Amino acid sequence: LQKRLLAQQPATPPPSPPASTNGILSASDYNGRLDEIRRTEYPQLKTVFLDHTGSTVCAASHIQAFAAELMTQIPANPHSRHVESQWTQARIDHARDRLLAFAGTSAERYAVVFTANATAAIRLAAEITPIEQHGEFCYTRESHTSVVGVRSLAADQGVHLRPIEFTDIGEVTAPARCRGTSLLAYPAQCNFSGQRFPLNVADTVSKLYGSTSDTHVPWWVLVDAAAYAASSPLRLDAHGAGPDFVAMSMYKIFGAPTGLGALLIRRSSVPFLRTKRYFGGGTVAGLTFDQPWQVYRSDIEARLEDGTVNFHDIISLHHALDAHANIYDSIDMVARHARAVTEYAVRELRALRHRNGRLVCEVYGHTGESVFGPTVAFSVKDRAGRYIGYMEVERLAVMAGISLRAGRFCNPGAAQKWLCLSAQELMKHASLGYVCGDDHDLVDDKPVGALRVSFGAMTSIEDIDQLVKFLLYQFRDYNMSGSAISRLPIDTMEISPTALSVNAQVDKVIIYPVKSCHGWTVPSGTSWPVTHHGLKYDRVFVLMREHSLLPMQQKQVPNMALIRPRVDIDKSTLVLDAPGHESLEISLRPEDLQLETTETQVCSTRVRAVRVRSDRISLWLSSVLSVSCYLACEPRLLESGANTPHNSCYPDKSFANKAQILMVTQESSRQVEQWIAEDAAPDDATSRIRVGPMQYRPNIIVKSLGADMIKPFEELKWTSVRVDGSTFAVAGPCRRCQMISIDQESAKKLKEPYATLARRMRVDGKVVFGIYLNATGSLLSTTSIKSGATINAA
Repeated sequence: LQKRLLAQQPATPPPSPPASTNGILSASDYNGRLDEIRRTEYPQLKTVFLDHTGSTVCAASHIQAFAAELMTQIPANPHSRHVESQWTQARIDHARDRLLAFAGTSAERYAVVFTANATAAIRLAAEITPIEQHGEFCYTRESHTSVVGVRSLAADQGVHLRPIEFTDIGEVTAPARCRGTSLLAYPAQCNFSGQRFPLNVADTVSKLYGSTSDTHVPWWVLVDAAAYAASSPLRLDAHGAGPDFVAMSMYKIFGAPTGLGALLIRRSSVPFLRTKRYFGGGTVAGLTFDQPWQVYRSDIEARLEDGTVNFHDIISLHHALDAHANIYDSIDMVARHARAVTEYAVRELRALRHRNGRLVCEVYGHTGESVFGPTVAFSVKDRAGRYIGYMEVERLAVMAGISLRAGRFCNPGAAQKWLCLSAQELMKHASLGYVCGDDHDLVDDKPVGALRVSFGAMTSIEDIDQLVKFLLYQFRDYNMSGSAISRLPIDTMEISPTALSVNAQVDKVIIYPVKSCHGWTVPSGTSWPVTHHGLKYDRVFVLMREHSLLPMQQKQVPNMALIRPRVDIDKSTLVLDAPGHESLEISLRPEDLQLETTETQVCSTRVRAVRVRSDRISLWLSSVLSVSCYLACEPRLLESGANTPHNSCYPDKSFANKAQILMVTQESSRQVEQWIAEDAAPDDATSRIRVGPMQYRPNIIVKSLGADMIKPFEELKWTSVRVDGSTFAVAGPCRRCQMISIDQESAKKLKEPYATLARRMRVDGKVVFGIYLNATGSLLSTTSIKSGATINAA
């Protein structure tokens, strides 16, 4: 069985070898129509979009035709019986037939049950498979999380769970070791590496057991085709018996509709299905209110589609199918194109080398006899062969206008396989607070995720060329070892480790009363108190969404930069201003606020927060940001508790990310501006953008006076700083993200200065600018900082 399974290749016609002439794919670009297709059907492609496995791009003609139909017809609830309902039901029935034809089969062999998405289809399949208590649920390593999640349902039924390699299927399903009715689930295409698996497993297993129309073999087979169907024909009728279940996602194939999936069920398997425990509207032909009696509808589609189906999205599916056929002629043409683009991309990525000959990219898979689809996972390495964090690469790609994916892609088994991660390692990471989606991309210099580029029907060779150009520009010959200073155009021998000249002084003191909003510059000459938690009133408030632990940030809501605070010292109030809105005044005395304790999380650290219960404040903030939100604070940081010693389990700092105070220098800021100008093309407006030190959202800006100038990035060597006699310990460099490329005056997203910093100023693979300071000593009640204060550093 194993040999037969491996011998069967996915039904994708072999493409001609791709050829590139001046960056143009000549072997498979829809007979030279690709540029025209992109121009007319995908005008939204303003960036290099390489995340088609996540979701592909919808065609303009699809959306236009769907909108036109909604303007001329009245889609209605198909459970009614008037004319509009009957028209809608007819459209739904026709959509089932068209989707089956797209999958290479017909209503004679398969039924289409519409679901919310592929995940819902997978769950439904698990619920109606008649697994026996002594049976097994087997899922292969490359299974998506949505398939792995079935094990919880199976475990509740006392079913034996068996994660396996695909090559183990022959042994596992052999009649000699059959334990009873069982379910085998596997993906047609791995969404991590793109590896593909044959669709004939069910037919091969069926032949082993010799099933008849009166019986079903003990093994039921579920195929997750969500990733596969977007770029290859399923041809279900070409695989003999065929899978019992096939899960599909419409937006993966067509870009839209996003609220529609489908479970294809083999008709010959329907008589043996388990009755679903829950039934919704439309699924029963009769029932009573006061007796546990109901009669299910006879047709499997109505029996399993709880409630009213998403008839708008089903109508949209018609236009998606029309557009796909009109643009590409057939899924076979898409398969040919995607295969050619993938081969070109893999070849180009593997050809990237540092000047010492080492690989820039480690590509996972796409070797040997295995077949791979248009998904490529890889890691980036420096010139010494060390991994560069995938989050840093992703951030830089975003700034370069390239959309790709970073992480483990909801595929734990493939991630563990390709990244050589054990279950024990992942559980240890979780115990340390590392979770999917956070910034912990390297643990002990080992990647815990990867980068993924995936290609769709409209991906061009120019897209791949832009990706390769980006990787070369950013990472070729990059070395993660050593200090940042050693890679700067500065003679490090000239940087003295002793105290600086008194010609350095504080230029500005800035606080950010509301985290992620605009800063407020302390009036010149005004001494500003330093508390046990940092500068007084700095990041004492955060903006929160309902039922969220994470504070709102400019990265997600850039307009937060337009909220400008000012502190009225005499009245102990915070005043917020925003364009087009009247000023909002908030007391800085906790006794004046109606507070309600909650919690929030800042950079993976749990922090106490207290909700400010005020409709006036919440409505003002929600109106400014067009997002429903509320204000929260830490009362210890307000007027009456600003110098209260730390005596709780929460960190001894405000809502600041890593430390109490952030310091930058004018000289380092000017160096970055110079780099931007040097790197920019002559006609690039970026070179004329003023990127001053305020762009880095510092608390203290330091400048040189006289001839003894601070050298750019000299601050990275400091271990302590004295400001007019008060000592601050240097807690390390500040790791930066794309937020510093949001213009603090206009809230517009720019690529600078982050893009230039990422090329020029990385420490151990992380983009840095500025240093963190923590107050030391026992006399904090008398410590203050003001502009003009003398700076000494060691």
